[in-house]
Amino acid sequence: MSDVINIYCDESCHLQHDGSPVMLLGALTCPAVKAREVAVKLREIKQQNGMKPTFETKWTKVSKGGMGFYKETLDYFLGNPDLGYRAWVIPNKEELNHERFGQSHDQWYYKMYFQLLEPLISPDKIFRIYVDKKDTLGGEKIHKLHDVLCNSMYDFNHEIIGDIQIVHSHEVEQIQLCDLLNGVVTYANRGLRTNAAKLALIHHVEELTGRSLLKNTLLREPKLNVFHWRAQA
Repeated sequence: MSDVINIYCDESCHLQHDGSPVMLLGALTCPAVKAREVAVKLREIKQQNGMKPTFETKWTKVSKGGMGFYKETLDYFLGNPDLGYRAWVIPNKEELNHERFGQSHDQWYYKMYFQLLEPLISPDKIFRIYVDKKDTLGGEKIHKLHDVLCNSMYDFNHEIIGDIQIVHSHEVEQIQLCDLLNGVVTYANRGLRTNAAKLALIHHVEELTGRSLLKNTLLREPKLNVFHWRAQA
């Protein structure tokens, strides 16, 4: 189990025509042997802040009244060496021209997921990928994504990427944490200024990490890895 890594994936502003130019794919990594410990700790943080352990952590719920809880959750992530996060930011979906490149939106979507996950995957470990249930990914697409990722890694027997599963966010603490981190990065990159609590969390993360969420990090940055994809001119 020490060589098994869980990757929890979530999306923000993921629909092609949802009114937001920015789209983000996010992935949270956690050794499988630490998964239960992390989930238990995240539930403890909820209870210590007066919430039920079944409370679903979501960026859309961020408000001034819950600042203590959200800051403590982010602090736990930033201080835990077993956890890492990678964000693949698409700054402007309106620039996409699939016809020009002879591809469908689904084909482009798989390419983006591969770009998100490829730096996280190495041949000396086994990876299990958990994807939050969304409009864009059903069972058939999950199987296709699994095949695309495995073939791109020459993992034709699915030995490196062992499995990809659709899960429900309210049942998986790590997916909820990924949603929160996605929200921080997406809100910063959308340039929104209307929610003071969300802006405070963005400032908190940037202050603790010493980096701007609007800039790319090094490709193999293990803790808070951000890359901004640009459409070809």
